This record gives sequence, C-alpha cells and structure tokens, in this order.
Amino acid sequence: MRDLKRLLTGTALALGLATGAAAQDKELQSVGISVGLLGNPFFVATIKGIEDAAREINPDVQITSVSADYDLNKQASQIDNFIASGVDIIMLNAVDAAAIEPAVARAKNAGIVVAAFDVSAPGAEVTVMTDNVAAGRKACQYIVDQLGGEGDVVLINGPQSSSIIDRAAGCSEVFEANEGINVLSDDQNGQASREGGLQVMQGLLTRFDKIDGVFAVNDPTALGAALAAQQLNRSEFIITGVDGAPDVEEALASGNSLIKASASQDPYTMAAQSMEMAYEIFQGNTLEEDTVLLEPELITSENVGEYQGWTAAR
Repeated sequence: MRDLKRLLTGTALALGLATGAAAQDKELQSVGISVGLLGNPFFVATIKGIEDAAREINPDVQITSVSADYDLNKQASQIDNFIASGVDIIMLNAVDAAAIEPAVARAKNAGIVVAAFDVSAPGAEVTVMTDNVAAGRKACQYIVDQLGGEGDVVLINGPQSSSIIDRAAGCSEVFEANEGINVLSDDQNGQASREGGLQVMQGLLTRFDKIDGVFAVNDPTALGAALAAQQLNRSEFIITGVDGAPDVEEALASGNSLIKASASQDPYTMAAQSMEMAYEIFQGNTLEEDTVLLEPELITSENVGEYQGWTAAR
C-alpha cells in the first residue's frame, strides 16, 4: 500500500490541488464502478486499483462493480441504479464515446461525481487514460518497421469507445504515412474480445489469401486473431495489439507466437489515480488539470523480460 500512497500523493501534488475550506469534511461512503467487460483481465485490474485507492480513503467504503458487456443501454441503466442508490462517486469506463452523455448528466444533476478511466466520457469531471493515439501509432509503426514499409495489413476495430477510436486513428495515421502499406480492412468490429477477434479474423483469412500484418485494438482481440490463424494454418503475418495483458506477455515471452508486440497500459495505476482525483472533486477541491494521459510502452519479445506487467506487486 505504500506504493499506492506515494502514487496518490504524487498525483495530487502534480495536479496542483486548490483546497477549499470544506476539504476533508465529507466521508466517502459508496462508490459505483461500471466497466466495459468484466471478462477482460484489464478491467479486473482497474477495479482492484479503484478498490485499493477508495479503501485508503475509507476502509469501510461500499463498492459496487458491474459489467456493461459493451452494451450502452445496460450501462445507462447501471448509472441510473447508482443514482437511485445514492453513491458518492461513479467510476465510469464508458462503452460509447458520445452516447453515454445523458446518463452522465443525470448523475451529475443528482450531485454525484463522475470520473472516467481508460476512456473519456462527455461530462465526466475527471479523466485518466492511456494516450491511446500514441498506443496505436507505436503498435502499427512496429508492423511497418518489421515489413520494411511494404505489405498488406488489416486493422481489427472494436466498439466505438474513445480509447478504441483513438487507437485506430493512431494506427491509421502510421499506415497512411507509408505508401507501401496497403490496408485491406479497417472497419470490422472484433467486439474487443477474444471471441470477436477469432470470428473477425476467420472471415478476413477466408477473404484474403495474403496478409502481412494485423493490428488489433486490444490484446483479447489479438489473441482471438492468433487463434484463428492457428485453426486455419496461416502464419505468414505478424500481429500487434494494445494492453500488455498477462496472456500476451506470456505469448511474447514464448517467442513462437504470431503476436509480436503490444503497447502496454497500466490499468491499476490508471484507475487508482482517477479514483483519487474523483475524491478531491467530491471534497469540493479544484484540480488544475482534470485529464491525465499516461504514455504507453511498446512491449516486444526483446524487452518483455524487463516489463512489469499488470500482476506485478503493488
């Protein structure tokens, strides 16, 4: 916990908190968390970060975590349920970059602090996320470099949350800057899941006889794409993703996976920092900066041994 305390103290100092007279007077009693998909280990790590940060503030805080399953209507209903139960703070991983706005507005009108993590949400008072444009750039620049600037590539897209939109934009920027790169497909939705990546990649492999590179918007999608390749006995391409997830960390370390790189995120730190900033808003304080972008690191088979991943001791 000492590391978490240092992180949160450093965050407060870096953001230049302006403390109001009523600061520290309000007790944090309840927090609601809605994430895109609880089946994704990334979101398990974010929830752990939020829980640890919240319990540093109040060991008895009530925390409720729910999965939206990338369903906008389901997430909007979850927010309404949090409003009805009177939570103090909603920690939100928005499944839609724009359409969640009315639900966020309802929560704020009810006096609830809404903090976004991993992806932005219109109206949220705090946002902490990876620089996802940079993540897409780094993962796709790796593909371009490995192909020597020439080849046929695909981009497996996903649900239109801000993080996925930004990753796809960063990747497309790199591909478009290299005349020798031919994008075969960039609009197939792999649902940000292993099953979705498997299904989309099966279709792409059936459709295209030769693929040189694949960018998947997150690691579960990349793992699904690799499984599709294995099932169809295709191995002429390389795959990159975003997350630095434990399964991809293992694949990179093995040295025999089609997945060759991933732009890593730190879900625990990201979510803990968002929770601490939300608490400052809850106390009536003002943040000089309400949005924090964390720089991704490109993890490859060459440097994976030095990578401190999601399961590293905190």
